[in-house]
Amino acid sequence: MQEKGFSEEKILKILQKRLCKDQKYSSGKILASMCTNPLEISKKTYSIALEKNLGDEFLFPGSSNLEKEVISMLGVLLSNSHAAGHIVSGGTEANITALWVAKKQCNNRKNEVIIPISAHYSFERAADILGLKLVEVPLTNEFKIDISEVENEINRQTLAIIGIAGSTLLGTVDDIPKLSDISLENDVFLHVDAAFGGFVIPFLKDLGLYEGVFDFEAPGVKSITIDPHKMGLCPIPAGGILFRDTSFLSIINRSVDYIGLGKVNLTTLQGTRPAAPSIAVWTAMKSLGRSGYRSIVKKCIENTAILYEELKKLDRTQVIIKPTMNIIGFTCSGVDDKLVVDKLLKKGWILSLCQTCIRILVMPHTEAKHLKEFVSDLNDVLLSIK
Repeated sequence: MQEKGFSEEKILKILQKRLCKDQKYSSGKILASMCTNPLEISKKTYSIALEKNLGDEFLFPGSSNLEKEVISMLGVLLSNSHAAGHIVSGGTEANITALWVAKKQCNNRKNEVIIPISAHYSFERAADILGLKLVEVPLTNEFKIDISEVENEINRQTLAIIGIAGSTLLGTVDDIPKLSDISLENDVFLHVDAAFGGFVIPFLKDLGLYEGVFDFEAPGVKSITIDPHKMGLCPIPAGGILFRDTSFLSIINRSVDYIGLGKVNLTTLQGTRPAAPSIAVWTAMKSLGRSGYRSIVKKCIENTAILYEELKKLDRTQVIIKPTMNIIGFTCSGVDDKLVVDKLLKKGWILSLCQTCIRILVMPHTEAKHLKEFVSDLNDVLLSIK
């Protein structure tokens, strides 16, 4: 730190120069991100709440009430108007919190968590922090958790089962109703990671494009992760953790005597928590409404269908599976996928290279024209490789 501070003009000039290296969603060439450009009104309301702390609802009761209203709206979206929870930093904190509650609920008597191999890496962190053992099970040919393998792995030490509603790799949705039945039969905590799918699947159902149950409608589901900073079009960070009712939060409640005259109870990992994300989520959901989100998802799915059909036309590309939502995975025959991704990067395309495929997310910032340009560049790259 220098002795004397810089002028505002100098600071802004330095920042402009340093941040120009960052990619911009508006380019249409970011095809690897689960996040997108937030709504303008959410950016504005985020900025007016920077000093507000949800860890001290005694000082900021208005902000606290807004968070409660957000959780209520998310609960309705996930088929449970009585849901309880919080806006948190993201899916990782939400998944950790879910397993923390599960562990506390059974008084640490069990320590095994059954997860599909498609589960997000945050569960590894949760297991490490909480001293849990992850039991990975394979996927079916549809890239969903293998129910028979889950049944084989259930035992007296099984603490929880993780179901995925919108996998990170391909956007597939596990059979949550069957996992629900298994969890109820065996008295096991069922957590659904819908970090990405939570703001997609309800609107697919509205559009008649998905018929399955993935949320609290399945009676065995105890908690759900949903991230507004993904398809919710909210500023980062804005994750969400919802439980079936308030009794689950009471398990991790901590009364703090030095805040609010000893009347503040904390039911989150964080103590000090920014209120700005909750207020931004409230703003986005009130601004767009269900119809607004439905239109956004409809556009993303239509563009995904365009990409899917265009990729199928290319001789050297194979789509892994017909997409459930706005995520597509594909491979290239006769060539290393990494080489293809590297050559496309030189053309400005930001793709996700996974162990098994190249992954593309068709987000709200992605237009049909961008996808057609991408396919054209992909075809040129493939033709250039002998």
